[in-house]
Amino acid sequence: MRRRRRVQRGRKDYLLKREEARALVHERLEYFNKIYQFKYQKVFIKNLRSRWGSCSKKGNLNFNYRIIYLPEELIDYLIVHELCHLKEFNHGPKFWALVEQTIQNYKNSRLALRKIHIK
Repeated sequence: MRRRRRVQRGRKDYLLKREEARALVHERLEYFNKIYQFKYQKVFIKNLRSRWGSCSKKGNLNFNYRIIYLPEELIDYLIVHELCHLKEFNHGPKFWALVEQTIQNYKNSRLALRKIHIK
């Protein structure tokens, strides 16, 4: 039986790494949004317990600061995933087609991310 990888960090780590995560997220958002050209409002870096990211109906994007501990391909998948929610606020076929425009192996990334337990 395979064990889930754990990404375990505390509040102190969050305070130290938040700005690093913010810079990384903004850099990758800028890169991918040159392709999508979606309009978003604010970007928040949070110390989330059970999510890697989210998108609000107001167009705000939220990311877990622990994103900095992930491999580059998973970081890009997360960024694109939340960015695509600005156009398709669901996980239907149109949403996944948007994701696939830039992340062709999104299914592999999605599975890999599920194996990493946030704590």
